Amino acid sequence: MRRVLLAGTSSGCGKTTVTCAVLRALQMRGSSPAAFKCGPDYIDPMFHRRVLGMPSCNLDSFFCGRDTLLHLLDTHGGEVSVIEGVMGFYDGGEASAHALSLLTNTPVILVIDCKGMQESVGAVMQGFLSYRTPNRIAGFLFNRLPERLAPRMRALCEALHTGYFGFLPPGAPAFPSRHLGLVTADELSGLRTALDTLGALAAAHIDLDALLSLPDTPLPAYTPPRIGPVDGHSVIACARDEAFCFLYEENLSLLCELGCDLVFFSPLHDAAVPKADGLILCGGYPELYAKALSENVSMRTGIRARILDGMPVIAECGGFLYLHRTLVTREGERYAMADVFPEEGFPRDRLGRFGYVTMQTDVPSLLGNAPLKAHEFHYWDSTGCGEDFLCRKSDGRQWYTGYAGERLYAGFPHLYFRQDPAIARRFADACLAYGGCHGTT
Repeated sequence: MRRVLLAGTSSGCGKTTVTCAVLRALQMRGSSPAAFKCGPDYIDPMFHRRVLGMPSCNLDSFFCGRDTLLHLLDTHGGEVSVIEGVMGFYDGGEASAHALSLLTNTPVILVIDCKGMQESVGAVMQGFLSYRTPNRIAGFLFNRLPERLAPRMRALCEALHTGYFGFLPPGAPAFPSRHLGLVTADELSGLRTALDTLGALAAAHIDLDALLSLPDTPLPAYTPPRIGPVDGHSVIACARDEAFCFLYEENLSLLCELGCDLVFFSPLHDAAVPKADGLILCGGYPELYAKALSENVSMRTGIRARILDGMPVIAECGGFLYLHRTLVTREGERYAMADVFPEEGFPRDRLGRFGYVTMQTDVPSLLGNAPLKAHEFHYWDSTGCGEDFLCRKSDGRQWYTGYAGERLYAGFPHLYFRQDPAIARRFADACLAYGGCHGTT
């Protein structure tokens, strides 16, 4: 199984641009690559998906154990599997790109943003090569490098006895950012043209032959997780549109493996929730579409009625904000939402409670009472975040957040079901029970 991890020296060095360029160039050569993302990111896999026309898979070693990660990489891999790193190569501890490369025995190409540097690039290279051993760094790829400097970068690689994998020049298409990372792929006009341009630039300036000549290392042996279907069949309505787009594909595929059917709908554009036994309101950018969401009165009142009737629901971050009484925009405008919780969502100037957490509750919960791993990343806050879950960070900080019930999870933390398939099974069972009582299964 041929694979490579495209890591970076830091966030913002161009990992997603380079990854999409390589994926598109491989496609243009007739290859069938697959894409993966290290860590909990939602937005970068959207770009992978737009290149490939198929989902990209997250590989997160905070959420998942070794066997699950290897199983995901094994079952979703392609002719060439390209894994995009997270933050800087060594950042993130157990969830770092460095840790994932060792766990999966995957060679690494490190992306360096060369803007404003020439000879100092050598110091960066030498530092990453020697900072921590063992590492799987096979060589370097240089982003925003003037073509005239390419021979010097090749010479630096030779002097440091590491691989030279080429470059992308200044002026190559890049993807704009906003407060939660890149602007989502579906928001960008002309994206297909930009991806084609990146593919052509990669074909001209990135050494794809060298990339494809990296050792075809076998995956370490592992024990596949056992996941059987639940005793019945349910339909789950899942929000997916411009406002609600933060979905882990592995969560969705696990529900399908359990025998659930997923029906996607748009709280922005549809008039009503489709007939279903359960509801997923994922994260996204409801604050950017607050007016349109508010004006879709039939949708928000319908969702409120379904939830108050007892329909099982998972509402994360942006989905949780949608269930508030009101939502305030960055401009100070206030809009009515679904009014399941009598609270108001409002903007802050900095990230709130950012990062990985472990959460647990003593309240009878749709998610169960075992410790759960989750991730928070949001600039909007709430006048009432909930107090049913105790969240702890590895540095000792802790706080209460979220709402738990036998048919409800709502809160800012995002969940990753494959850390423990029992999470998804409990949700599926609750949907079956609700549908059986209401004649909707």
